[in-house]
Amino acid sequence: MRKIINFTFLFAFMLLLVGCMGEDTGQLTRVDVQKNDAEEKYEEALMITDNESIELLSEAFKQIKWDNRMVKIARKPDLKATLFYTFDENMPARLVEYEIWFNENGTATIISNNENKSYGELDKESAKTLINILLKHPLVQ
Repeated sequence: MRKIINFTFLFAFMLLLVGCMGEDTGQLTRVDVQKNDAEEKYEEALMITDNESIELLSEAFKQIKWDNRMVKIARKPDLKATLFYTFDENMPARLVEYEIWFNENGTATIISNNENKSYGELDKESAKTLINILLKHPLVQ
């Protein structure tokens, strides 16, 4: 009887652990982009919904190296991106907002409104993907 109780407890714990691990693995379905123009004002948000761009962006955002610290950057972000994640088709999408700065060395700095991932850095390759899609996408131009 004790083995059954221990097994049940272990099984319930593993289910809880797996459920928590999958918390941030929703399906990226849309990205809204606002570019910072020459007058330091943000343009109207434009939607990116094509599957190829969404898949590339999803992979790029997974490469962010997060560091949970608070930072302030003197200049305005080069762009703002709102990512729409769907976890369940019967529930509304969860929105994650990113402020993105493209650095002279080819990397990107990112600040997020996600409570667990506030400040991040992106390497040159992934930053280039963001530039190619978020700044050069036909809908964004």
